[in-house]
Amino acid sequence: MSYTETTTQSWFSRIKTAIFMIFFGFILVVASGILLFWNEGRAIGTYRALVEGAGLVISVPAETPDPANEGKLVHISGTVVPGAVAEDQQFSISADGAVGLSRSVDMYQWVQKEESKTQKNLGGSEETVTTYTYSKEWNDSRVKSEDFKQADGHQNPDMPVSGQTFEVPDARVGGFTVAGDQVAPLGKSNPVQLTADDAARFASFFGTDRPVKAENGGLFVGANPSSPSVGDLRISYSRADLKDASFVARQSGEALAPYQASNGNEIFLSAAGKVDAAGLFKQAEETNAIITWLLRLAGIVCLFIGFAMIFSIFGVLADLIPFFGSLVGFGTSLIAFVLALIIGPFIIALGWFAYRPLLALAIMGTGVVLGGGIWYLRRNRGTAASVASAQKA
Repeated sequence: MSYTETTTQSWFSRIKTAIFMIFFGFILVVASGILLFWNEGRAIGTYRALVEGAGLVISVPAETPDPANEGKLVHISGTVVPGAVAEDQQFSISADGAVGLSRSVDMYQWVQKEESKTQKNLGGSEETVTTYTYSKEWNDSRVKSEDFKQADGHQNPDMPVSGQTFEVPDARVGGFTVAGDQVAPLGKSNPVQLTADDAARFASFFGTDRPVKAENGGLFVGANPSSPSVGDLRISYSRADLKDASFVARQSGEALAPYQASNGNEIFLSAAGKVDAAGLFKQAEETNAIITWLLRLAGIVCLFIGFAMIFSIFGVLADLIPFFGSLVGFGTSLIAFVLALIIGPFIIALGWFAYRPLLALAIMGTGVVLGGGIWYLRRNRGTAASVASAQKA
């Protein structure tokens, strides 16, 4: 089932669009530069806080909080005991002993996919043929069918119930209390097997016109699981189980809270299992490095897109003859790529210089010394070779 639409944009209309793209391109370039500069400050600030914390942390027994450690950065490991039962009260589904319970809901519904092919014409106009295809798929959120290009016959109903996570309010690790939202993400996910009694409770919620059946450990809401209809639901539950956990945080009475380093950054480290303090800090440093490089990559990619948008007008102007337009477009994309590779690292270097000037100067000084040393050795070697040649002559 498909629908095809053909649109044509004149050369003057494309020029107008390209002018708007120049404006948004400059905004994107500036925003990317700010992101890259900010990211260096974030990374350095996090690194400094972790280094400071690694030098201050003390490992303490988890059984009984020592009042002498009040306000200090402590490391504990121990068995996790949930402070309550994780439960979906609406449908009376519970997971005794778990730190969290998750409800997953998928609805069978219409999905629109589109594929476009663009052709440039002599004179600078551009023709785009877009094909919209419609299929039925399971999805964990409602697809907005009202936004479909061909909405008639492809309406998706509202989801009467959606996915949700239910965390225990808190948990005990020895004599310490940890907030539920700090322990639930550490748990290992295991399926909860739903029964006919659970199906009966859901049936009372949906009403008699929507049968509910226990199916493969979950529930199916609809007439026929092997041949679903639009609006049918699949419902399942999983529990988050956590035996042991380790934390680095500030001791606040019997509770664990974020520790504020001298630069204002907060430290609250956690991991499933029994992990020593050094291991937790190492994981945090690795995570910080990964985030830093991902944001650097994202910033440079956004710089490339921004410059490409700024220069796109030249390709449009040259599209009076499509072949020349393609050549100009390739050239401007290459320039945008080179600019992104030059300016991105330059902004990163500025960030380092702003946030760590002494280290940046030391690195620059080392580079100058190494470069001077190599130049000096090459000069002396060249002089020695000239003297040897003169003596042979």
